[in-house]
Amino acid sequence: MEEKSIREILSLATRYKAERKSISWRPLAGQTWAMLFSKSSTRTRVSFEVAVRELGGHAIFLNANDLQLGRGEPIKDTARVLGRMVHGAIIRTYAQSDVEEFARYAQVPTVNALTDDEHPCQILADIQTIEEKLGPIAGRKIAFIGDCASNVARSWVYAAETLKFHLALAGPDGYLSKVTNRYVTQTHDVEEAARDADVLYTDVWVSMGLEAEKAARATAFEGYQVNHALLTLAKKHALVQHCLPAYRDQEISEKILEERQQEIFDQAENRLHAQKGILHWLTEGPAE
Repeated sequence: MEEKSIREILSLATRYKAERKSISWRPLAGQTWAMLFSKSSTRTRVSFEVAVRELGGHAIFLNANDLQLGRGEPIKDTARVLGRMVHGAIIRTYAQSDVEEFARYAQVPTVNALTDDEHPCQILADIQTIEEKLGPIAGRKIAFIGDCASNVARSWVYAAETLKFHLALAGPDGYLSKVTNRYVTQTHDVEEAARDADVLYTDVWVSMGLEAEKAARATAFEGYQVNHALLTLAKKHALVQHCLPAYRDQEISEKILEERQQEIFDQAENRLHAQKGILHWLTEGPAE
């Protein structure tokens, strides 16, 4: 996604947040959106369901057991059917190719609500939060600590190139990103990544579908925790961000999470406003 589109979505998100109780926009009025979730969710599901409803539409939630996909129906056939019945789709699944194939055959607006490769909706909400608190993200340093090969880290890599900020990835051997650009640095040294950062960001060490690797990952990520010692290396105004759910005293210390709970849960709340911005932009384009 190009910078202009991101800025349009974030502008909409900001307005939706500021005017939630009074705004009269209903860009999804009379529309029904399908939510196809093969992966469980709290923030993504609730934020999208509330967003669709507050934008005037209706959401139908479908998990893997509700769909013939679970019995082997090809995605393109499900997409062809749903594309004739719904006005858009929000998909949270494993393979990035599934979202892309669905969009190609359904021919309706389709939102990537998370795949193993990307989590773009999360990053839009994160950027909204950072800019609310610190101003423009361009030129700032974001330190991502932990599994730098994850979908969240990969989405941060794409965002860094588009919005021109420095992304410092810090992770152990085998957990650095294979996707990089000139705005991204990678290191095994967590202190190097955190030094002079504007934001310390982390995520779970064990993403959904990787539970069998839990013990190995716990060993590999020892020392890659966001805690007070790391925070002292960042800038005085530095934010702490976590996309949740958080496993306290693993990727983030209990003390830091509680001390910084306001900014972390502001980040979670902004999922709702960012989703509204995405849905509005997909159906109506930028605000006039």
